[in-house]
Amino acid sequence: MSGIAKLRFEASPGRHVTVLLLRPAGAQWLYVFAHGAGAGMQHRFMEAASALLAGHGIATLRYQFPYMEAGSRRPDSRATLLATVRAAVHAASEAAPDLPLLAGGKSMGGRMTSQAAAEAPLAGVRGLVFFGFPLHPAGRPSIERADHLGNVRLPMLFLQGERDKLAEPDLLRPVCAGLGERATLHLVPEADHSFHVPKRSGRSDDEVLAELAATVARWSARLA
Repeated sequence: MSGIAKLRFEASPGRHVTVLLLRPAGAQWLYVFAHGAGAGMQHRFMEAASALLAGHGIATLRYQFPYMEAGSRRPDSRATLLATVRAAVHAASEAAPDLPLLAGGKSMGGRMTSQAAAEAPLAGVRGLVFFGFPLHPAGRPSIERADHLGNVRLPMLFLQGERDKLAEPDLLRPVCAGLGERATLHLVPEADHSFHVPKRSGRSDDEVLAELAATVARWSARLA
């Protein structure tokens, strides 16, 4: 496996952010991987998922949103977040022009990617992968955040924990069903929004992460 390359790109006028590119030998895909609202691209989940995906021949380009790059805890405006997604996809195309792209991310990062794709095509992206799509705020179940998904014309993989308080399965299942063949839903028993599982499950968090990476690999192979 090759090392991690640290790059930068302009997310919005005058605002540059950092990128971590991990490209294994023989890579077949490059996943443009956005972080969640409260933790940046070097969070343990992001690092572990990237390493496991690399083992399946999927390179990753992890990137920061401008607010995280600046050390703020307050997310940027929607316009800035969506512009950053588009800039990251462009940066991925330039960093690895020979690889087809997947895009998405953890929680908020995945939702911002889907919103960007709903507004206009993301050049070179063949599918979206969501690690814990945040369908609704905790304790406030609804499906309004899914309204835009009908405008996404790409295959979508939803990786979700059955105990995810930001996406109740009874709400998410019909959302995915309504998207038809474009949506694939993979539910992890007893996992929460962070894909943590309790000891009673008989599994470790690392085993769950390995399952998620293998699921992405199988799903992406069908897109080739």
